[in-house]
Amino acid sequence: MIERHEQNGTEDPSGGGFAGFLRSLFEGVPWRERAEKEETRSLAAPSSGVLRVHNANGRTCVRGEDRTDVGVRALKVVRAESANAAAELLEASQLIADRTADAVLELEVDVPSKWNRRGHMDLELRVPRNTSVEIVAANGRVAVAGLRGAVKARSSNGSVELSDVIGDVNVATSNAKVCCCDTRGDLVARSSNGKIELDDHCGSIDASTSNGLIRASVEEIGSDGVRLATSNGRIVLEVPGEIDAEVDIRVDNGVIRNDHPLCKASRNRNGQLRGRLGSGGAPIRLRTSNGSISLR
Repeated sequence: MIERHEQNGTEDPSGGGFAGFLRSLFEGVPWRERAEKEETRSLAAPSSGVLRVHNANGRTCVRGEDRTDVGVRALKVVRAESANAAAELLEASQLIADRTADAVLELEVDVPSKWNRRGHMDLELRVPRNTSVEIVAANGRVAVAGLRGAVKARSSNGSVELSDVIGDVNVATSNAKVCCCDTRGDLVARSSNGKIELDDHCGSIDASTSNGLIRASVEEIGSDGVRLATSNGRIVLEVPGEIDAEVDIRVDNGVIRNDHPLCKASRNRNGQLRGRLGSGGAPIRLRTSNGSISLR
């Protein structure tokens, strides 16, 4: 366990003189004093195989490993109007572990807040590889890697990053990017104001953002196909050279670029391209209002 306290300004042991005057002048200034503490814990893995995390403020990282427990590393960081207040807030900030009736392990970050006190907790969780994870974060980055189970992740103001995940994925962020690499399963990705990048995916994709680029590369397409849509941004989709799919591309204000030969291709003046790759089958549906679309 590591604990550090930092104080700004010069301290006079006697409490008098100019230094004492400065401390009295700034006494009570919000967030003046900073304190932090690192804690580690080991929890029994959930028998249901499901881990649920709620972290309002702070980074949340989950990594799958060959292990039988859940390793927790929590870094608590707080600021308050005085050193004593920072120490009190640090002690009051907790990571609460609970188990539901259906044997789900729930971790919830509880950091009391006032107008002159604030804090956050960064979590690093190491779990068995076959764990399914559900994460809800308000302000903080979410990162997940090395799992062989389903992943659900939500962040209001923070990026969501996944890598080396085999299992269905459902991720969303409001004001940041979504990045997934080396994933396999049905993938759903949403962002309101951020780009979406999906690399080396095997399976179906349903991704959309209001303002931003969508770039995806697919090694194998699932039966539900690929659906990419953005209102203001370009779309780039890379698919294997030999693939069976039905292509439907539409651009309101922009251009369409296609590097693949299409059977029964049709293109109209309204910015729409349709055709068949190979024998047809899974749908590839690409839409943007303002931007270009490239099928490579």
